[in-house]
Amino acid sequence: MAQNSRFSGAIDDSWLGRLTEEIIEPDLPIIDPHHHMWIRDGNTYLLPELLADVYSGHNVIATVFEECHSMYRKTGPREEASLGETEFVTGIAAMGASGTFGASKVCARMVGNVSLMLGSKARGLLERHMIASGGRFAAIRHSTAWHAAIHKVAPVPGMLGNSTFRAGYQGLNDLGLAFDAWVYHTQLDEVSDLADAFPDTTIVLNHVGSPILGGPFADKRAEVFTDWKAAMTRLAQRPNVTVKLGALPIRLPGSTASRDMPPSSEEIATAWGPWMKTCIDLFGADRCMFESNFPVQKRWSSFAVTWNGFKRIATGASADEKKALFAGTAARVYGVT
Repeated sequence: MAQNSRFSGAIDDSWLGRLTEEIIEPDLPIIDPHHHMWIRDGNTYLLPELLADVYSGHNVIATVFEECHSMYRKTGPREEASLGETEFVTGIAAMGASGTFGASKVCARMVGNVSLMLGSKARGLLERHMIASGGRFAAIRHSTAWHAAIHKVAPVPGMLGNSTFRAGYQGLNDLGLAFDAWVYHTQLDEVSDLADAFPDTTIVLNHVGSPILGGPFADKRAEVFTDWKAAMTRLAQRPNVTVKLGALPIRLPGSTASRDMPPSSEEIATAWGPWMKTCIDLFGADRCMFESNFPVQKRWSSFAVTWNGFKRIATGASADEKKALFAGTAARVYGVT
């Protein structure tokens, strides 16, 4: 229960019920295309913690690791430090593939990190990651989220259009690797431009395009939604772009829900539904995939409840649409077999 200590209410049956819930459609196959593994700020999320979530009730048949600067090498050239993360995840994947820990293929594929600001030199390093991963290296994420008035993930604005960055991006294109894009909603047209410049490279937009719902936009939610939807409509015209559905705020300022209790799956579906249903309408189910974003999301809700929330959002979808949203799109994009 320590990892849900964000909630200060008494740990009674009602509190625990918000973390467990009866599993909705327990046989529906799931590939979780976005989770991390780390030891960070006193929080440990390694194989035991991942397995506890994977086997908490839903039918998770495989997972995809998402880069998070975990287990980087301490020595050697700085640009090669991320090889440590690839080697670490490869070991976890080998453990999962053995079947010793159950049927789920954890870390079957991975999204790693190589700085594309190495320009044309990035390709050789990408190839080293592919070899080190035993063929599991499917994509990279280069965090380029930037807004002058809030937290800047990228060191500078406009990285997606930088000529050196694009010279590195050419390596992804040549090697058949995908690109995970983490940007804010104010940068979505930059993603469209990148998609046009490299139409043969798959782009996976993280976190529904990360609409900014706090800071200077806290009192402009309707305006943000309108601007975000317009940019997403333009982006959806690029067939090489898919979208990950997850990692949005659940309780925004003004919510009357008790913050002493974790949110239920109904509350999650209510908060996230308008954004995710819009994505599905614009891109189609075969270009969308639900993502857990664990253990980050674990601060707010359990794995079981989070995926119940996704299943509530997908209520009314056809069997084929659910197959795509929960496993098929991720399998195709990342090559999970």
